[in-house]
Amino acid sequence: MHLPDRGDAKAAPMMPGIRLAPEREAMVPVEGGHIYVRINGDLDNGRPPIVMAHGGPGSSHWYFLNATTLADDRAVILYDQLDSGRSDNPNDPAHWRVERFVDELEAIRAHLGIARWHMLGTSWGGTIALEYGARRPEGLAGLILQSPLVSTEIWLRDANRLKDAMPPAIRDLLYRCDVPGAADEAECAAATEAFYRRHIQLYDPAPEIAAYRAALPRSFNATIYNHMWGRAEFTASGTLADYDGRPLLGRLNGSRTLFVTGEADEALPETVASFARAAGADFAIVPDAAHFAMNDNPAAYLAILRPWLLKQDA
Repeated sequence: MHLPDRGDAKAAPMMPGIRLAPEREAMVPVEGGHIYVRINGDLDNGRPPIVMAHGGPGSSHWYFLNATTLADDRAVILYDQLDSGRSDNPNDPAHWRVERFVDELEAIRAHLGIARWHMLGTSWGGTIALEYGARRPEGLAGLILQSPLVSTEIWLRDANRLKDAMPPAIRDLLYRCDVPGAADEAECAAATEAFYRRHIQLYDPAPEIAAYRAALPRSFNATIYNHMWGRAEFTASGTLADYDGRPLLGRLNGSRTLFVTGEADEALPETVASFARAAGADFAIVPDAAHFAMNDNPAAYLAILRPWLLKQDA
């Protein structure tokens, strides 16, 4: 999803030492085309790099930019999935399969010649992380699932809880908007944004990050989002409508897995904590943050990630 910046909104912080420009770029061949990859930091400094998978489906890597401050410790690899961001845009639904998106990770690892790395996925990227981790690849040093889509059934259950907690007029409108033609389109957009401002993104990105996002060919691809998910975060009508990755939780290497969510996240902390327990994994909450935790409170998020990654390096 993509929220327009508001002129009266507080801007999110930008981390000191952020690296807005990549130090290395590549277009990596995958099924269907090539995907854009950018690297900051030294891939050969002895510490496993970290690769980050964005959400959506159809978003892009821009909201991970604050994480490039980790490049002081290890290389940071950001990429756009096929049909997103700077990647090729064949716009063919035949490519919009979970397993093909997971395969992109191994394509990146092989192209860059990486023996061992950490992987972080957020939201739909958390689904990719779950599926990737369940394969138990030998080169996976640590796995972070931030606000992951693990079960669409549970996601929608929690979304209804959050909708029910909205002011009554907005709550009623959000439910009507799920019925085609039952509500005014502009009113539905305003109600949806009100929900998003409470549970998706608390703060607008810093101006420099917003400018970076604006320069992307596609910061958000609504076509793939609608095809795979639906019209909004709380409405699943696409190919992921029946997704259930709960059986995969037991296949993860729990001692090397961390679940994270934002304090105000649409991925409810108690739900994400239950996934962590099922996987025997660690769990953490990013305070003063919603779904875009790396945008809303990067300092707190990175304070969780840095020591955890160092522990897994061994």
